[in-house]
Amino acid sequence: MAMTAETGAAELQELAKRHLWMHFSRMGAYEAGAELPIIVRGDGCYVWDQHGRRYLDGLSSLFCTNIGHGRADVAQAGADQARELGFFTNWSYAHPRAIELAAKVAELAPGDLNRVFFTSGGSEAVESALKLCRQYHKLRGNGTKYKVIARETAYHGTTMGCLMATGIANLRAPFEPLPPGGCHVPNTNTYRLPEGHSPDELVEAIAHRIEFEDPSTVSAIILEPVQNAGGCLVAPKGYFQRVREIADRYDVVFISDEVICSWGRLGEWFGAQRFGYQPDIITTAKGITSAYSPMGAVIASDRIFEPFSQGTTTFSHGITFGGHPVSAAVSLANIAVFEEENILENVRANEPVFRGMLDGLRDIPIVGDVRGAGYFQAIELVKDQATKRSFDHEESETLLRGFLSGALFERGLICRADDRGDPVIQLSPPLIAGPEQFDEIEAVLRPVLVEASERMHVG
Repeated sequence: MAMTAETGAAELQELAKRHLWMHFSRMGAYEAGAELPIIVRGDGCYVWDQHGRRYLDGLSSLFCTNIGHGRADVAQAGADQARELGFFTNWSYAHPRAIELAAKVAELAPGDLNRVFFTSGGSEAVESALKLCRQYHKLRGNGTKYKVIARETAYHGTTMGCLMATGIANLRAPFEPLPPGGCHVPNTNTYRLPEGHSPDELVEAIAHRIEFEDPSTVSAIILEPVQNAGGCLVAPKGYFQRVREIADRYDVVFISDEVICSWGRLGEWFGAQRFGYQPDIITTAKGITSAYSPMGAVIASDRIFEPFSQGTTTFSHGITFGGHPVSAAVSLANIAVFEEENILENVRANEPVFRGMLDGLRDIPIVGDVRGAGYFQAIELVKDQATKRSFDHEESETLLRGFLSGALFERGLICRADDRGDPVIQLSPPLIAGPEQFDEIEAVLRPVLVEASERMHVG
């Protein structure tokens, strides 16, 4: 069927339900008659659906649209590039935009992370990094190093290698058996730290796990600067500096998975800069183009690249569209917006206002914890503030999918009600947001959370 700009709302619903298979979605709900939300336009911090209703995009379209929606100038950079050179591969060839972008990324990345391997997105970046680590060790005569240390509840992507590192049981189970090598340690949810235990134990668990597995078998440690799944989990002070020491001691590659936490989300170009540590590899995606075109990257140190720079050695891996000229042009235009319009400075200036608004919701009985960094914040929901008692699976289903997700959306706020761990609401607005948008978020969150408290008989 030929589609036109005049395709009606009812027809779009019918076509979507017949043909579109959405990601991480319970498709049965739409088979049963639920309306599929169709977003048709965006501008700044807002998007509009097929019925003309406006929503505050409090999730940056899955942590992606960092500079906001509707930037015709950034889109135009891609169109201009397509006219000049629509596509050519980076397999044994190069083109100007990929070269320029690699140089720019290396300039902004911390320390000696000077080598940039482009991918099409975040899972591909993590998959590429895990493969890179294995081959790096083999080239140095350490071919038994293949295991990866990651944190419980952490999400590192959807490909099979990424799932091996991902620490979320219900995402792993449908695809088991997974590739071997995934080893998990406690995450940094200090709100849930058992009584009598010290935050220092969380990082020492990494060293203990490496020793348990045998250091000669461990390839990499992969950690997010702020862990997404579980609700914006922030590490204790000094955590990452100690990880650096552990990685050096055991000859393990330290990967900072910044698919979300880079490109201003935490107020710096990279999350490693926010927390003052030096990884061997950064994986990135999403905000590198503010989602105006698909792109991801592995940013590696000179030390990691060194074994690949000699003789006939090749990193035996590639992605067809990695470094796509249109995406590279869009990324360069996106970074220019950051620099010219002081995007990082806006996050730094307004983070206290954003966080203060969320902290102000602690008087609502269902609000247990507020945590995060930059424009990446979460509210953990509890049955009892004093005891921190959480909801069971059935209660979480009733709370999140039975009420909160729909109520927030109906009131004009897009955010994430998530149960990968204890139930949370995540907020990650475009980096151009300010006090006006925070007031709008509060105007929706407060009454909905009050009603949630009443529905769940909390307080």
